[in-house]
Amino acid sequence: MRYYDKLVFELSREGRSAFSLPQAPDVCLPDSVSRKSALELPSLSEPDVVRHYTNLSQMNFGVDTGFYPLGSCTMKYNPKINEEIPGMFAGVHPLVPAGAVPGIRKIYEGIDSALAELTGMAHFTFEPCAGAHGELTGLMLIRQYHISRGDFARTRIIVPDSAHGTNPASAAVCGLEVVEVKSGPDGLIDVESLKPLLGPQIAGIMMTNPNTLGLFEKDIAQIASLVHGCGGLLYYDGANMNPLLGVVRPGDMGFDVMHLNLHKTFSTPHGGGGPGSGPVGVAPHLVEFLPEFGNRGELRVSGFHGNFGVILRAYAYILMLGRENVPMAGRLATLSANYIKESLKDCYRLPLQSICKHEFVFDGLVNDGARDGVPGATTLDVAKRLLDYGFHAPTIYFPLLFHQAIMIEPTETESLETLDSFIEVMRKIAQEAAQDPTLLRTAPHNTPIGRPDETVAARQPVLKWTKSN
Repeated sequence: MRYYDKLVFELSREGRSAFSLPQAPDVCLPDSVSRKSALELPSLSEPDVVRHYTNLSQMNFGVDTGFYPLGSCTMKYNPKINEEIPGMFAGVHPLVPAGAVPGIRKIYEGIDSALAELTGMAHFTFEPCAGAHGELTGLMLIRQYHISRGDFARTRIIVPDSAHGTNPASAAVCGLEVVEVKSGPDGLIDVESLKPLLGPQIAGIMMTNPNTLGLFEKDIAQIASLVHGCGGLLYYDGANMNPLLGVVRPGDMGFDVMHLNLHKTFSTPHGGGGPGSGPVGVAPHLVEFLPEFGNRGELRVSGFHGNFGVILRAYAYILMLGRENVPMAGRLATLSANYIKESLKDCYRLPLQSICKHEFVFDGLVNDGARDGVPGATTLDVAKRLLDYGFHAPTIYFPLLFHQAIMIEPTETESLETLDSFIEVMRKIAQEAAQDPTLLRTAPHNTPIGRPDETVAARQPVLKWTKSN
């Protein structure tokens, strides 16, 4: 271990200091807020502190440092101009009167119009601060719609078994009962299984199209007709909108409500707990229920009009591509995914052979190296070994439909050279697994840490430094 790979408290040496402060004046603090013991902080020099945090930053992996094929999450590269533009508005306080910032109002109107055109919705609200927040908002709109018509019995929402986990969670928070619909052998919603679930208690159905397996729900027109026929509404989870961008619109498929993850489809910062944005769009007959529109717009889900900086980044991305280039994003994302899938399907099990959209799912290795008492390499082992080669691992063990799921989404922003390099490494790992699975089971070998005990880390996290550490 190098000296600067050590943790802060390991570098601490008595008597060292990285700061010099003037003597604070004597202040009489109330006993309730005064410290009863000395503040125990590490003792470090300024070079120690600077080098420590600089080294930590270099250990961090992000889409700016390497290929990040995280399935279901669209880890798309963020153009740097997207970061510059919000800085121009950094001095605008959220409480400034609306009449004093007409330019910002124009931006909201512009992105509302752009998203409406791209999705087939009538209008959007930008209050929701994340995708799951958008789901909750959309479901609240659906409930309000039914209640306004005196239809109080509609308390059930249909969710496919391949859905993102936030779908049933959001429905439960909204007070709806989740009814699961099964997927067929082709990975798509089984329409025959859907029909018996429909009735006067159904508020609607939540769908992602293409679904979490990266497959387009080809029966969407029939599904929309069936759900609408029983009085329900269709909710579109926009997490997988990226491959459809400028090609197919949810509104044209029959969806009534949808949310968009701006950090996925529209290239705004992703991860780290926020800020996020999950704007919700609706068909014309639901506009009056949106917070900013109509006489039923009493619903508020945020104190402000969402995270303006994130919304501005998305608008910049849309304008930068322009109407003529937006469709290329979806087409290239689809091409990239199918290229990787077809290049690796002899090494990794491909449970669904059909053409995918932006992402696809393998089900572990074709040859995991298991033999005569020697355990084979698992999906987790493949993911850990990828780290040794400088790639972030794709999503693993999701969706739950496959035991050894490896979910890969390359996005449209990666070059052919990057995709080929990833394919080469995945093939090499498959060969290693067949010849020496122990090599994978003990990976990673050249990262700052190996395999931490994730159970202990979750249940007994060390969140502060003390001398006892």
